[in-house]
This record gives sequence, structure tokens and C-alpha cells, in this order.
Amino acid sequence: MTYQDLRTAGRRTGAPARYGGPSAAPVPPPGRPRRGAGGRRALVALFWLGLLAAVAPWWLDTPPGSLAGTAAVLTAAGQITGLIAGYLLLVQVLMMSRLGVLERWLGGERLSRAHRDIGATLLVAVLAHLSLLVVGYAGRQRNSVLGEVGALLTGYEDMVSAFVAAGIMVVVGCTAVRGVRRRLPYELWYHLHLTSYLALLLGYGHQFSNGAQLYEPGPVRTGWSAGYLLVVAALVWGRVLAPLHFNLRHRLRVADVVAESPDTISIYLTGHRLNQIDLLGGQYFRWRFLNAGGWWQSHPFSVSAAANGRWLRLTVKVVGAHTADLRDLTPGTRIWAEGPSGTVTAAHRTRERALLIAGGSGIAPLRAMLEELPPGAALIYRARTPADVLMQRELDWLAQARGTAIWYVVGSRDDPGPRQVMSPDGLRRLVPDLTRRDVYLCGPDGLVEQAVQVLRRAGVPRRQIHLATFEL
Repeated sequence: MTYQDLRTAGRRTGAPARYGGPSAAPVPPPGRPRRGAGGRRALVALFWLGLLAAVAPWWLDTPPGSLAGTAAVLTAAGQITGLIAGYLLLVQVLMMSRLGVLERWLGGERLSRAHRDIGATLLVAVLAHLSLLVVGYAGRQRNSVLGEVGALLTGYEDMVSAFVAAGIMVVVGCTAVRGVRRRLPYELWYHLHLTSYLALLLGYGHQFSNGAQLYEPGPVRTGWSAGYLLVVAALVWGRVLAPLHFNLRHRLRVADVVAESPDTISIYLTGHRLNQIDLLGGQYFRWRFLNAGGWWQSHPFSVSAAANGRWLRLTVKVVGAHTADLRDLTPGTRIWAEGPSGTVTAAHRTRERALLIAGGSGIAPLRAMLEELPPGAALIYRARTPADVLMQRELDWLAQARGTAIWYVVGSRDDPGPRQVMSPDGLRRLVPDLTRRDVYLCGPDGLVEQAVQVLRRAGVPRRQIHLATFEL
């Protein structure tokens, strides 16, 4: 189904008039200026310099000829992997601190991908550190592996806590596997992930009481201590002080809950000084609704309208018990919000023009982006049925006000029309300059994965493809 087909079908949704719906809104401002990649390069350089600095003490403290014999080599490899694991754990926790500068400079998708890749490397480094040292020490002491494990647990300070920390990291690493992650309730996965902080705490004593390069006072020990203090300070700021300041300043409350479709709602929020929130279309907050059933749960939802200084809106698909309860929110309910976060924004584009591909409720952040992109953007909106198309009235209006081409592609992924459109040739026919555009994707995992594959086959560079990520 095309844009023109659905527009004349007579279906109308969107913001109620009392919130200044699209027919009452002013013409959107010009597109947001782009943000450069200099900060990202600086962070990548700092990461590799930090890794080099973490391993350098072993190199400087190891005299030539000291690695004689298998046991000595295994022990040395265990020490190196221990230093690498300690450094990567600090980096992992720092990335979870929600410092805005990390997200702005590195980008939400890159930050999420780096967090996943570093997490996998950290797990391998921890297991290698543990196994190499146990086998190396057992060889030097002429002991069995199990006997050496017992000797380490009983004869070394803080070793029990180190084993517990390793166990925590194994559990966190296993729950990060995509197949496992999809089957876990969000709140369970979220709280298991937070135990990474406990691993940092439990591993601290072991590093400084048993680490060959860290137990003696000196510049190396001081440097590692400074790294811990920096990470803890980032956590306190990003997780506690910044959200506290935001919520005391803006005091958000529920104003209204509006049904967009049988299984999707929009929640309108009011508060103080909304015009001072540095919000970009496409970003999200982590929302905690302070009522009897929701105060203990925090979930990420995108804003579905650009900042206007009067209200905020999030659009939510009802998929579980928590989102079903949001239908019954009463006006005046207080909200605790953390954010804004996310780099699926007009300010993070690399090209002047953009193509947006949305599926179902994934239209929410992209609809907000349309208000801030330069004229000439294009939107492909996938939905199974016409009833699944959300905020169509607003999209109609934005198409006219912003010079946006919109195609509603309605039907199953196996239907001839959607299958033809979501192919390299189909995308090039709709958007001839496809490879010269940034492409923003938001929707079900299957749609996003398929679209990325099609875009890559169509010749779109990976750096021009932007995915909405919410997990850090």
C-alpha cells in the first residue's frame, strides 16, 4: 500500500487537539546540525592507550629469561590476562554509567556493540586468567589442579571474593547471549546485568592484595586506584546525581493516556521547565511510573514527538504485564525519568538526506526525528494491516510540511508487495540515491535484521546505517 493509498483510506490518528496536534503545530524548524566524529576517535584512542598502560607494568617488571618452563609461561599468561580483564571490567562499568558524553561521542549503537564485544572479551579474559594461573601454579607447586584451587581459596587473601566475581561475570555473560536475552523478562535481565557493579567491588581486593604488579605501593597501584575512583565517580554522577537533578528540576507527571490502536497507547506528560530539556527527536528515556504497581520497574521508551516546551509524549506497544498496566495510569501520577539518551537523531547523521525504515510501534522515535531532519527525507513504514499504522494523521501532515516522501508498506513479509519493496532493487527504485543517505531503522528484530542485510546488499555503507538501541 502506498502513501497516497492509505492517506485516502479515511483513517485518522494522532495527538488530541488539546495537546496541539499536528494540524495546530507550527512548521518544524530546519534540520538539526550534525555532530562530528572527533569525540569518537578520541575515545577509541583513549581505550587502546589505557589497555597498553594496563599491560605495560608486566612487561617492565619481567626480566629477560625469566619465562623458563611451561609453568612460568602459563603463570605469565595468567598475569597478563588478569591485567586485561581488570581493565576491561573498568571499561564495561564505565560504559554502563550512562554518562552523556560517552553516548554523544561514541553513539548509541556503537556503544551497545562495544559493550557486547568487550563483554565477550572480558569473559574470555577472566576464564583464561583463572585457568592459566591455576594450571601454572599447580605446575610450579607440583600439585593437582583441584588441589591448587583449594590452596588458592584457603591460602590467599580475597581469593574467595575473586572466584565469586568470576562467577558473576560468567552469569552476566551468559544472559547477554541474544537467544537467552530474548527469553528473559526485561526486569530480570536488567537486575542481573547490574551485578557487574558487584563484580567490580569483589574483584577490587583481589587485584590489590594478590596482583603481582599492584600489591606494592607505587605509581602503578596509584594509577589503578585512580581508575577505580574515576569509574565510581562516573557511576555516581550518571546513575544518581544527574537523574536526581533532572527529576527535581522538571517534576514530570502523567497528563493523559490516549489509545493509538487496540494494542498501542500514547502517554502525554507535563512538568516544569520542559523547554530547558536538551531533547532530540528520536531519543528515549528510562521511565519509572511512581504508582503502586510500577515504581520498582524502569523501562526504556522513546519520545514520539519532538520537544515543544509544553508536553512530552511516549508511544508504547502493549506486549506484557507492565505495558498493559500503563493503560490505567491516572493523570497526576509522578514519574522518575533518566535521560534523554540515544543517537538515532538528526544531529548524528553523516549525510544531508535520510531514509527512515520503521515497523509497527518502531515509528515512534522516527516520527519525532522527522520534525528535525532537513526537507527531502523518505520514510518506509512497514505494518501488517492498515489498523497497525500509528499516528498516520501526523505523518500525513509532516509529509507536506517537511517535504517527506512516505510509503506505507502493508502486509505480511511473505506478501509479494512487501517482499518486492524490501529488496535491494525495490529500495533503489523508491529511493534512487539510497547509498548517499543515512538510514535509520527501528522496529521488530526480524525486520531490522532483514533490512540491514538488504541495505548492505544494496551498497549502503555500514557507517550510514543507524539502529535504535536501549540496553545500556
